[in-house]
Amino acid sequence: MLLPTLRQMQYFVALAETGSFSRAAQACHVTQSTLSDAIRQLEETIGVSLIDRSNRTVVLTAAGEDTVRRMKALLVDAREMVDAARSTEAPLSGRIRLGVIPSIAPYFLPRTLPELRRAYPQLRLHLREDLTRTLLEDLRAGRLDICLIAFPVQTEGLETEIIAEDSLLLAVDAGHALAGRETVRREELADETLLLLEDGHCLRDHIRAVAPGLADKQNEDIRASSLTTLVHMVDNQLGITFLPRIAVEAGILSGTDIRLSELDGQPARRSLGLVWRKGSSRERDFHLLAGFLRQFAIEPVRDRAALDPA
Repeated sequence: MLLPTLRQMQYFVALAETGSFSRAAQACHVTQSTLSDAIRQLEETIGVSLIDRSNRTVVLTAAGEDTVRRMKALLVDAREMVDAARSTEAPLSGRIRLGVIPSIAPYFLPRTLPELRRAYPQLRLHLREDLTRTLLEDLRAGRLDICLIAFPVQTEGLETEIIAEDSLLLAVDAGHALAGRETVRREELADETLLLLEDGHCLRDHIRAVAPGLADKQNEDIRASSLTTLVHMVDNQLGITFLPRIAVEAGILSGTDIRLSELDGQPARRSLGLVWRKGSSRERDFHLLAGFLRQFAIEPVRDRAALDPA
């Protein structure tokens, strides 16, 4: 019995994801006729129609919808097989596609990547920075191998390993009544205006969880797309916010007159960790990577139970 080829499956998945023969061909670096012929051969091999050709746009049949889901999983397994085979000669070698969220990447990676390259010269690390939701979608779809994100976050069906903690520090301008205080009680923030990142940033949710009463007083008209912008908003007396310690230690407050405090009582912090697909053939490498990155933690994990986010 003839079976579909991996190339045919790649072409069909690209068509399903782009919704266009021309865009799929461009993504696969082939001509449109080559892609179209390969998909027709795929349909002949399987014995069913995968595309409804009565429409001007690309519409998958019911069989096509089921088939593309299965083919995506097969392609993920095929890629992992190749990567695992290439990495058998040495630990942390070959290609690893790492996704990192914006509130970690520019503050943690510059300290760690040079040392990682020196320790594992055969590792080819492909980096992508994006929001947590997008990274986890790409991870599950096989477009990424592992992600460095902040917890708590929902990661059902994925493996996780915490590498560090990261305190969230209250940031106010120098003229603020709370400036210069070592600690501040949550109730003292009741009348403050909270500044947050735009929707989609997990740090936004982490900050809201720190002081849920204060979250109701957020300024809906003023939102930042980056921590740097958020810092300048606070420095210009538009409100208060919370900043991750890793960003502070990396110098994000340089050139500003912002003052920092800790919340009294229950500490305000998030956890930093790696997440990957369960059953990944490179799980050994991922645990090794977690251990390596843990050496650069500004705040080590205090509670060993926190190593399991679940």
